This record gives sequence, C-alpha cells and structure tokens, in this order.
Amino acid sequence: MKTALELIAAYRSGKADPLDVARACLERARSRQSLGAFLRLDGEQIERQARASKEKWQKGTAGPLEGIPISIKDNICEKGERVTCASRMLEHFVSPYDATVVARLKDAGAILFGRTNMDEFAMGSSTENSAFQKTLNPWNEDCVPGGSSGGAAASVAAGITPLALGSDTGGSIRQPAAFCGIAGLKPTYGMVSRYGLVAFASSLDQIGPMAASVDDLALALSVIRGRDVRDATSSVLADQVDLTLRRPDYKKVRIGLPGFNRSLCEEAVVARLDEALDYYRSLGATIVDLPFPMEDVLIPVYYVLAPAEASSNLSRFDGVRYGYRSKRQDTLLDLYTHSRSEGLGPEVKRRILTGTYVLSSGYYDAYYKRAQALRESLKATYQDFFKKVDVILQPTTPTAAFRFGEKSGDPLAMYQSDVLTVAANLAGVPAVSIPAGQNASGLPLGLQLTGMYFEDGKLLSFARDLAANFAAVPENAVEAPQKELKQKKEKPEKNAPKKKTGKKKTGKKKK
Repeated sequence: MKTALELIAAYRSGKADPLDVARACLERARSRQSLGAFLRLDGEQIERQARASKEKWQKGTAGPLEGIPISIKDNICEKGERVTCASRMLEHFVSPYDATVVARLKDAGAILFGRTNMDEFAMGSSTENSAFQKTLNPWNEDCVPGGSSGGAAASVAAGITPLALGSDTGGSIRQPAAFCGIAGLKPTYGMVSRYGLVAFASSLDQIGPMAASVDDLALALSVIRGRDVRDATSSVLADQVDLTLRRPDYKKVRIGLPGFNRSLCEEAVVARLDEALDYYRSLGATIVDLPFPMEDVLIPVYYVLAPAEASSNLSRFDGVRYGYRSKRQDTLLDLYTHSRSEGLGPEVKRRILTGTYVLSSGYYDAYYKRAQALRESLKATYQDFFKKVDVILQPTTPTAAFRFGEKSGDPLAMYQSDVLTVAANLAGVPAVSIPAGQNASGLPLGLQLTGMYFEDGKLLSFARDLAANFAAVPENAVEAPQKELKQKKEKPEKNAPKKKTGKKKTGKKKK
C-alpha cells in the first residue's frame, strides 16, 4: 500500500485513479478478513465514493484528500451508518448526523472506508473487549493489536488503508500504533473537534490520525483540525498551527528524557530508545534529563478521573431513550438494571462502578478531588519541562504486543500498559508514536515524542526525522512474515528446508 501522499501524486500524474485504488483496498480487506479489523465494510458504497473522486480528479476539482481511503473507528458518528462503539448497547444505533471530523473528511474528498473494531466504548488496551469480535495483530495473529483503536491500527498495518481515524483517551491511538508498527498522533487537546465522538472521558478524549508515515499524519491533521462552534473545547488556536514539516536545526535543539522505570521495559525497547538518543546526539542535539517524580501516580490519577467521567457520560445508556432495552422490565428499576447489565460488557461495568465510587459522597474529596489536584500539578510540570526542552522522548509502551489472554484476567496488569501514554492526555499536550524497529521475536516497537501545546507541527517534524532514522518497513511486510514468525517461534528448523538438521531427522525417527 502506498502512502496517502504517494497516492495523491499518482492521481495527479494520471498513473492511478481512485476507483482502481478503492477496489485494490477492498480486495486487500477481503484477503485479510481473518484479522477482524472491520465491523462493517460496504463495498458498493466505497466504489460510489471512488467514482465521484475519480470524476473530480478529471475535472480538476479534487480536494486535499480526494480519493484517499480512510477507515473510521466505530465510536465516531457517520450519518446513516451504525455506530456501535463495539457494544451490544448500541448494536443497532444509526447515527442521524456526521461528526465534525467525518464532515471535514467528506469535504476533502476522502473515501470513508468501513467502520473499525475497538474495545467497547474505547475502554481497553487490547481490543479484546469488543462485544462482537477480536482483532488480530497483522504482524503475529497470536498477539493483540493494542487498543482501544486496534481495528484502525490493523487496517493500516495490514496495508488495507493508508489512513485511519482513531480516538485517544489514555494512549488508544499511540499504543496500538506501536504494537502494529505504524505512526499515530494524539493532537493537542482542542486541536480537533470532538463533536460526534461518543464520549468516554470528555476532558481526555481526542480524535487523531493513524498512518504508515508521519507526513500522512500531518496531511490528515491539516484536514480534520480547527475550531468548531459545536464543540466548546475546540480552540481557535487550532487553525493557526503551522503543520509544515521542516527539519530542525539540531545544534539548537534540546531533547528531554523524563525519568521512568526502565526495569518495566523489555530490553529491546530500552535499546531502541538509546539508539534514538545516539541519533540525536550525532546531529548535535543536547539531551536533557528531566526528573519526573509523578511517574508512580499517573496510572492511579488516570484510573480515577477517566472512570469518573465515564460513569457520567454512560449514564445516558439506560434502556429508555435509545440503545439496548432489556425484555425484563417489570418495573422501571428492572428496566435500568437489566438493560445495563445485559447491554454493557465487564470492562465497561468495572469502570462505571469505579467512577461512581470515586464520585460518591465521602470519597469525592479523597479520590476525585485529589486526582484533579495532581492533574493540575502535572500540567504545570509539563509547562516547566518545555521551558527547558523542545521535545520529550520516551518509549510508547514498555513492551511489544502481548499475546491474547495474557493480561485479560488481570485488569491492573492491563492498565499498566498505558503507563507511558496517559500523561499526555492528562496534561492535554500532543504526542506521537513512530515505528522504531522490532524486537527479537519480530514484533514492532514504538517510540513516543511529546511536544508543547499547539506545537503539533513542530512535534511532527521531529517525529519524521526520527522515523526515517529507523529501518523502513518493506511494503506489505506485515503480511508477513505473520506465518513465518509463527513458524520461527514454533518450528525454527522449517525456516531452512534445504538444510536437513540433525534435530529434524531425530524427530522423524521418533515419529
């Protein structure tokens, strides 16, 4: 799959057209259907959009994303489409309107390419919490793709679409991007309108793009960003951000390295981080150590505030106004109880109960109010950091993708996979994950760069250079070596069939 910018150049030169590209993407989606990346995919609708884009290119009226397929996470509203949030509660809900980002993509000529799977109501880090199906990691189908935007990440990593839209509440774009070997951006809070995003935690949620290249992230962001009168949290500054990517003068650059517990990270992650630091030093940049005493409280603060907001936002799903309604409704209390018990999954229930608890009388001051105070302290810490440095570098995740079921029985272990990503959401600063090679098992790793408020363009400039420093992923590599990786793990002797090893012969004799 070519990048979005490469496709635009091919359309402009007449070497490709949107209809052929759309059909190729559909064929690719069918061939990789076992990944479970999509909840819904309407081929006829996609071809209609592609024909319209083809005509616009022929007439010279193409938009900035004309004919570019982009998959949409299933918690972003699209008029006339089912928006389920991967939950039984909204299984049959059809959106009556477009989210602002969807409307802007349509205006830009993008081909809306299917609805991607996710953790239910965006609550999860593995896409194991979907009510309908699980999504597999294109690099190794025994492993999770990350979450909650796992389907979106898989659609890009598998070469089905060049772009995807996800949402990031505590790392839900960046973590699956790292697990799937692609780039993912959480913009500055207020950079992109949240109108039409089904809310999980309103003060933390942010829509952002996922792509195979950082340049494509900048292109997608240039289309979806901007002030929106329907979202009071969107900022007028969003339209003023310069998204032109320029190579920094590294001799004047200071790279921040926040303190974090390296023992939590697998060896390959630390090695990639050290390689990145050596790269920046070779360019003349200065590395600045940043003491980060709040590291140990990030997960507790996040898992107090996010569930608190979720318990409020999800109270609307009560079986009365819309969504799933239980047949067991002898009384109004029965209707509420059974509708929510049957319509919501275990992780969503866990977070609603946690949020209700921390907001309850007697615990509000001890938990919620204290967490809010720590959040304000974190924002001040970041503002102080960016007086000393231009950008902050750290791993995206402590490890590569883990296997299905490895953490699903231990919620606390699952929550720890977000330890390096939640800070950006709590502070509202932009952060981007870029692919940074693989570990010994051939699974992708990611590095994360964090920038100052509304310096998303500057952040992406650093990210592009760093991504280019690591070995480029061969086209369609993730198709991959999925089978070969599995064989290498289970039966390494089959990787070299011409060399009859003694071990293999012995095995035959035993049989």
